[in-house]
Amino acid sequence: MRKILFLFLVFSVSACIPPGRDYGWPQNRAADGSEPILQTDASVFSQSPDEAPPPTWTAQAVTPNAVKVEDSTYIVKPGDTLRGIANRTGASSELIAATNNLTAPYIIRPGQKLQITGGRYHGVSGGETGIAIARAYGVPWRDVVALNGLEEPFILRVGQRLLLPAATPMDPQRMTIEQRAAAFDLDIDDIVTGSQPALASATTADEPSDWRKAIAQKEKPAKTATKKPAAIITPNAFSGRFNWPVEGKLLSSFGSKGGGKVNDGLNIGVAKGTPIRASADGVVAYSGNEIGVFGGLILLNHGGGWVTAYGHADKLNVTRGQKIKAGDIIGLAGDSGYVQEPQLHFEIRKDRKPVNPVSHLPKRT
Repeated sequence: MRKILFLFLVFSVSACIPPGRDYGWPQNRAADGSEPILQTDASVFSQSPDEAPPPTWTAQAVTPNAVKVEDSTYIVKPGDTLRGIANRTGASSELIAATNNLTAPYIIRPGQKLQITGGRYHGVSGGETGIAIARAYGVPWRDVVALNGLEEPFILRVGQRLLLPAATPMDPQRMTIEQRAAAFDLDIDDIVTGSQPALASATTADEPSDWRKAIAQKEKPAKTATKKPAAIITPNAFSGRFNWPVEGKLLSSFGSKGGGKVNDGLNIGVAKGTPIRASADGVVAYSGNEIGVFGGLILLNHGGGWVTAYGHADKLNVTRGQKIKAGDIIGLAGDSGYVQEPQLHFEIRKDRKPVNPVSHLPKRT
C-alpha cells in the first residue's frame, strides 16, 4: 500500500512540471522567477570596467524605419554603381548583387537589366547590432541572416539595408514591449552572428570588393566623447586543439535525447565556484546572461569558424573583446539558468553548427 501511495505522489508532482524548451538536462528557474545576479571581478581585466567595451546590443537604440520597396527592373545608366542603384531604389546593394548573380569585382554595364527584390528594408545606423534590429521589429535575427545571406564576420555597414522577413509587423512601434519579447527569442547562434555593432564602411575589416570601398561614405567625427562600440577582431588562425574547461561528472552528453530534445554540447557536474578555464586561445565574443536558459554565458571566438560556449556560470571574469589564452580562468561555475545543480554547459561550434565536443577534446583518463 505504501508503494502505491508513493508512486501516486510521484506522478502527481511530475504532472505539475510545466513543459518548456529542453536541452537534455534538468531545468529550473529561480524560485522567485528572477534572473541570476552575476558579478564580475575587475581585478582580472586588462582594463577597468569603466573602460571596457559597451554591451553588445544595447550600445545603440534602434528606431524602426523600414521602407517599402516594390519588385522592379532597373536599367543601368552610364556612371551607375551598385551602391548608387541601391540608394536610388531603396534596396540592398548586397542583395542586388546576389539576386543578379554578380560576383567580384561586381562589374555592371550601361543597358544591363537588374532585378530589384521588393520588400521592407531597414537602414542600418552606426552602432546598431543585428540582434537589436531584430528585437526592434519583433522578428528572429536568424531569419534576417538567412534572408540577406550574411556571412562571417557579420559586421553590418552603416547605411546598409537589411531586407526584413515578410511576416514583420507593419508598425512595430505600436507593439508593446511584451509583444516584442514574445515575438523575439535569442540563442547562441544569434549572438555569434548578430552582436557586432555596425561600423562606417571605412572602419570595417577589409571588404571583399573594390566597388564597396570606392563609394563608401566617411564617418563624421563624433561631437562628444561618448565611447563608440567596436567590432570584435576575429583571430587570424586556430590550432584546432581544445582542452577540457573543467573536470567533473558528465551529466548529459551531446546529441538527441529523444522526443525532440537535443543537447548541443556537454553538461558537466562540478562544485559551485569551480574555475572555468578557456578551452583554447581566443577572443571574448560575449559575456552576459541574456539567454535565460544558460544563465551566465561566455562565448569565445577562436578564429576559423570555431566558437566555444560556457554556460550556467555564477561569476563572469571576462569582458567582450578581451584576448584569452588557453587555460585562463574566464569565470566560476554555478547553477544560474535553468538547472537544478551546479554544472557547466560546454559547446564547441564550427561555422555556427554545434559539433560533439568529445570528438575534439583529449580522452579522459
